[in-house]
Amino acid sequence: MSENAVDLDAEKYEKHREAGRILAEVRDEAAEMVDVGVKHLEVAEWAEDKIRELGAQPAFPVNISVNEEAAHATPSIDDDSTFGEDMVNLDIGVSVDGWLADTAVTVDLSGNPELKEASEEALDAALELVEPGVDSGVIGAEIEDVIKAYGYNPVVNLSGHGLGHWEQHTEPNIPNRAVSQGTTLEVGQVIAIEPFATDGSGKVSEGADEQIFALEHEGSVRDRSARKALEQITEEFRTLPFATRWLDVPRPEMALRRLKMNNIVHGYPVLKEDDGKLVSQKEHTIIVTEDGCEVTTRSR
Repeated sequence: MSENAVDLDAEKYEKHREAGRILAEVRDEAAEMVDVGVKHLEVAEWAEDKIRELGAQPAFPVNISVNEEAAHATPSIDDDSTFGEDMVNLDIGVSVDGWLADTAVTVDLSGNPELKEASEEALDAALELVEPGVDSGVIGAEIEDVIKAYGYNPVVNLSGHGLGHWEQHTEPNIPNRAVSQGTTLEVGQVIAIEPFATDGSGKVSEGADEQIFALEHEGSVRDRSARKALEQITEEFRTLPFATRWLDVPRPEMALRRLKMNNIVHGYPVLKEDDGKLVSQKEHTIIVTEDGCEVTTRSR
């Protein structure tokens, strides 16, 4: 093997693949559960528990984004929300010893199948272009062209991303629109490509709700409940996102508020389409190979 060659059979890539296999199974079964009248919390907890049962850990809380929500929505501790005639995006991640896989699928209960198809076809088209040396801007342009051909807009301020060790978002950035200068893809990169399509203007903004957090840096805090929460965060989740409902402390919302006030954790507000319009999403994790890419999260 040459000095600059990448060993795609190395242990870390096998763990990425294992994470992808587990994730594909969980995603497909979780999507089957989504139906009118089913509780969001039931689907989220089932998927997270299934990941653990299969020998891995959730890489982040299951995102259940509905209608105009695009990302970062997850049920609260006592959430009793149920699905209606909604556009439902399930975004799920798996960690195997910190090596990650990330995937998303839209379940359309709203009667807008073409919006779902737009993000699916955009992802398929993007995957066809992936190979070493391709510019990520070219991929973004293809995603934009496919979605606009359906009469919709891509969500331009959301993008795909690299996956690192215990890092959910790393370089390279994979845009969902044409950009003049992107990043050149390289063999061995592990990337999540995730087109978002909308019948709105194509931009999202932060909402008020915040149920997902991540460690900013380690620190000290006087409050006993906050200290206990911080111990759990650093030991179990490290730098990966976690849900309020995952914390085994009394009044976890208050503990997180104190940690956030001390800049120890940061939150992920729910992202919503600016015009209040529907959003669909489709995502796969890939490994860039010498002759294209290997999709780790494809259904078996």
